[in-house]
Amino acid sequence: MRLIGESGEQLGIMSARDAYLKAQDAGLDLVKISPNAKPPVCKIVDYGRFRYEQARREKEAKKKQHIVEIKEIRMSPNISENDLNTKVGAARKFLSKGDKVKVTLRFRGREMAHMQSSKHILDEIAEMLSDVAVIEKAAKVEGRNMTMVLSEKRK
Repeated sequence: MRLIGESGEQLGIMSARDAYLKAQDAGLDLVKISPNAKPPVCKIVDYGRFRYEQARREKEAKKKQHIVEIKEIRMSPNISENDLNTKVGAARKFLSKGDKVKVTLRFRGREMAHMQSSKHILDEIAEMLSDVAVIEKAAKVEGRNMTMVLSEKRK
């Protein structure tokens, strides 16, 4: 196995027994860093401190990650222009925070007969948000709803 000393220097390739004896002489533990490598890599470290630093690195990485949520905006096909602008403003705010936006058109009763003629509303929303969003999933009819998913444009 390849051995790395406590200060990070390479001690070379040696048997597991020799590596263990060197760790015992230093008064520290022998830790396998990458067991799948050829030959496996081990390091002489204080195991308690090693686990603490590893947990701290994982916690720091978790703190920096952002979970993307899907926010939904629902509307009916006979939505007025001002209401549409309000919904687009809300979608713009969600997208700026890094979330995805699911735009849903709900059809009720007689509106079901004119589903395809209402697709222009979703197209209009996509066009209004084209400066900050890109269509992730195109408009699709699912039962009584027509949905489309928008995500933030990558710079």
